[in-house]
Amino acid sequence: MESSEAGPKGLTATQWLICVIAAIGFAFDIYELLMLPLIVAPALSELVGAAPGSAEFGAWVGRLFYIPAFAGGIFGLLGGYLTDRFGRRRVLTYSILLYAFSAFAAGFSTSIYMLLVLRCTTFIGVCVEFVAAVAWLAELFAEPHRRERVLGYTQAFSSVGGLLVAVANGLCVAYAAKFPMINLPDWLNFFGGAIKEPHAAWRYTLMSGLIPALPLIIIRPFLPESPAWEKKRIEGTLRRPSLAELFTPELRRTTLVTTIMFALSYGAAFGAIQHLPRMVPGLPEVKAQTAGKPVPQQKKIEQAAAANYTKVQEVGGLAGRCLLALLVVRIVSRRKLIRVFLAPGLLLVPLVFAYTAIHNHALFTLDLSWLKLGQAHVTLLHAGIFFAGLLTVGQFSFWGNYLPRVYPIHLRGTGESFAANIGGRMIGTSFAWVTSSLAVQGFIPGGTAPAKLAYTAAAVALFVYAAGYAASFWLPEPKQEALPD
Repeated sequence: MESSEAGPKGLTATQWLICVIAAIGFAFDIYELLMLPLIVAPALSELVGAAPGSAEFGAWVGRLFYIPAFAGGIFGLLGGYLTDRFGRRRVLTYSILLYAFSAFAAGFSTSIYMLLVLRCTTFIGVCVEFVAAVAWLAELFAEPHRRERVLGYTQAFSSVGGLLVAVANGLCVAYAAKFPMINLPDWLNFFGGAIKEPHAAWRYTLMSGLIPALPLIIIRPFLPESPAWEKKRIEGTLRRPSLAELFTPELRRTTLVTTIMFALSYGAAFGAIQHLPRMVPGLPEVKAQTAGKPVPQQKKIEQAAAANYTKVQEVGGLAGRCLLALLVVRIVSRRKLIRVFLAPGLLLVPLVFAYTAIHNHALFTLDLSWLKLGQAHVTLLHAGIFFAGLLTVGQFSFWGNYLPRVYPIHLRGTGESFAANIGGRMIGTSFAWVTSSLAVQGFIPGGTAPAKLAYTAAAVALFVYAAGYAASFWLPEPKQEALPD
C-alpha cells in the first residue's frame, strides 16, 4: 500500500475497494443519526401517544437523542481502545454489522423501550465505525496530500447518507401502504406491546439501515489491515493504548481543545439543525397546505415537507464536506481552515432559525416540468438551511482529517475516540436535550411549539458557534504533514 503512493499513479483496485467500503460506512453513519429527526414524531405518536409540543413528547425526544448518544460515547471510547489494540479493519467490520442489524430490528419495535435499546446499539456501532474508519484510511494512504483528499472525499459521503435518508423517508411515506406488513412473532417480543401500525413509514425507514451490511459481508475478505499498525504488531513494537496518556503534558491541550470543539460542532447539529423537521409544521406555506384537511393527511404533508427541507440541508452538508476536501490541501493552518466555517456560521446559522424558520417566504419558482417534476418553489428557508448545513457539516470532515495528525499509531483510535465520542457523541448531542427542554418553557418567545423551538435553536446555535470560534485560538497546529508514529 505504501509503495503505490510513491508517484502520481492512480488508486489501485484494492485502494478503490477500501474507499468504497469507507464511503458506505460514513454514509450510513449519518444515515442512522439523521434518521431520528424524521421518524421521532410518528414513532412517539404510535408507541407513547404523545403529541408534539407536550412535555411528555419533549422528554422522550430528549431521551431518544441523548441516551443512545451517551451509550455510543461510552462504548465508542472502548471501541477506540479496541481499534488500537486489535486492528482497524476488524473493528470497522463488526461495528458496521452491529449498527446495520440493530437498525433493522428497530423497525419491529413494540414499545418505546425496545426502540430506545436498539437505538443505543445502533449508536454504539456508528460511534465505533467512525473512529476505526478514520484511523484505517489515514494509515492506508500515507502520502500526505492523497491522505487528506481520501479522508475528505470519503467523509463527503456522510452527507450523501443524510440525503439518502431523506429520500428513503420520503419514499416510505409515499409507498408505505404497498410495502409488506411488519409483524413480530410473539416468541421474539421481549419488551411486550404490539405493532399497532404494521405499515408505518417510520418502521420501514428504520429497517432500511440494513443496506450497508450487505456489500460488507461480500467484500470483507478482500480488505487489508492498516500496514503501519500491522508492521508494529508483527515487530512487537506496538505499545498498548492508554487513556491516561491522552492527558500527559504533550497531549493534554490537544485532547481538551479537540474534545471541546468537537462537542460544539455536534452541538450546532443536534441543538439546532436536527430539530428542523419539527419546525416545518409551523411554516406559513405548510399551514396553508394542511388547513382544513384530515389529521392523517396533515401529517403526511408535514412529513413530506420535512423530508424536502432535510434534503436541501444535506445537499448543503455535502457541499460543505466537498469544500473542506478542496481547502484542506490549500490552507496550511488548521486554525484558519476551521474558521472558514465558524466565522460566517456565527452570524448566519442563528439568523436562519430566528427568522427564516418562522417568517419563511418564497424566493422564486423553478420549472421542472421537463423532468416531469412540475414546479419547485424555492423559499428563504431553503437557502438558509443549505448554508447552515454547509457550515455545520463541513466541520465534521475537518475533524476526520485533523485528528489522525495529532496522535501516534498506538493512541490514534483512542485519541480520536475520546474527541469524537466523549466530545461529539456524549457532550455535543446533549444539546438536543437542551433545545428540546428549553423549547417547552414559558419564557421562550413564540406563540406556537414550532416557533418556540426555532427561537431556542437560534440561541443554541449562537452559543456553540461563538464558543467554537473562541476555542479555535487554542487549537494546536499539527507538527508535520506525515502521521506521527
